[in-house]
Amino acid sequence: MTASRLDRIRERLQQANVDALLVTNSVNRRYASGFTGSNGWLLIPVDDSTPPKLATDFRYLDQAAHESPECEVVNMKDGFEKWWGELAKPLGRGRLGFESSDVTVAAHKQLRDTNAKLPASQRPALVQTDKVVESVRAIKDEPELVLLKQAVKLTDDAFQHAKQTIEPGWTEQQVSWEIEQYARSQGADSMAFESIVAAGPWGARPHARPRDEEIHAGAPIVIDMGARFNGYCADMTRTIVLGDHDETFPKIYDIVLAAHETAAEMVEPGMTGKDADQLARQVISDAGFADQFGHGLGHGVGLQIHEHPHLGTTSTHTLEAGMVITIEPGIYLPEWGGVRIEDMGLLDEDGFHSFTGTPKLRMLA
Repeated sequence: MTASRLDRIRERLQQANVDALLVTNSVNRRYASGFTGSNGWLLIPVDDSTPPKLATDFRYLDQAAHESPECEVVNMKDGFEKWWGELAKPLGRGRLGFESSDVTVAAHKQLRDTNAKLPASQRPALVQTDKVVESVRAIKDEPELVLLKQAVKLTDDAFQHAKQTIEPGWTEQQVSWEIEQYARSQGADSMAFESIVAAGPWGARPHARPRDEEIHAGAPIVIDMGARFNGYCADMTRTIVLGDHDETFPKIYDIVLAAHETAAEMVEPGMTGKDADQLARQVISDAGFADQFGHGLGHGVGLQIHEHPHLGTTSTHTLEAGMVITIEPGIYLPEWGGVRIEDMGLLDEDGFHSFTGTPKLRMLA
């Protein structure tokens, strides 16, 4: 699995005109090497005849050897200057890319100063790169799709459990905890993020945190949640009501559902994230609620809950077959609450295929 990923990364490195990439981002390191420890630097040479080097400390040496058999493991001992020389030596005076979006100013200074102390013949030139591994991660391979589908299945099951269990009088925090307990009991590593449970006017805040406040009958409840399975995330939102709803709920719900269905049916590879966003935004705008849909249509999902690409009004990302994305339009009315409907699925040459199994019921007035 990692061999094919390394091949794709090397292709990007050739395009970036570097001889190797220093991976410091922990998620990128896991993706490229399989190593799940919390501390480590991964060096990936363009030359596929030279194995990647994974530097980590004593705590993780055995783990690194087990999880990353394609890598040469370097022991981080005796200080940064010593093991950095061992890591960088094979590059000679080559061009070494580093992850500019991950390396801090302080880390860059340390790297630059330490690198400058190497003999001239063993001193690579440091070159900043921009999201090389992230661009590869955006296209999911088959093992990733299996794990993502399992994460979605756990999410579906946890939502159904919560929907059948909760009742008026429960607090938002109780609902969030019920979801997490159930997901973990069924095999989830954890939740991919703190579940959003937002009832009544609180639901007008798209990223509201659950409160120690009772949920009342008739209030719309936005539940945004996702399980994590073997490192991979799921993301789903449904908006429900316990008991009878008011006349506003079906009106708003059906507009959001129509926007969701329009985007899900029409999104395709080759579009920009802005184009995809406009598919749903136009439906909501035509209904008179343009100002009440203030976030983007969706995002990529994988080892992180928010990944490339971004689907929104300013996005220039081009959608490609093999990406896993969310579609999550919403309308938010501050004095009343909100409605958001979100599915997650695969974009391929035939369009969007949702992994999410939880129904989206049309709420006609």
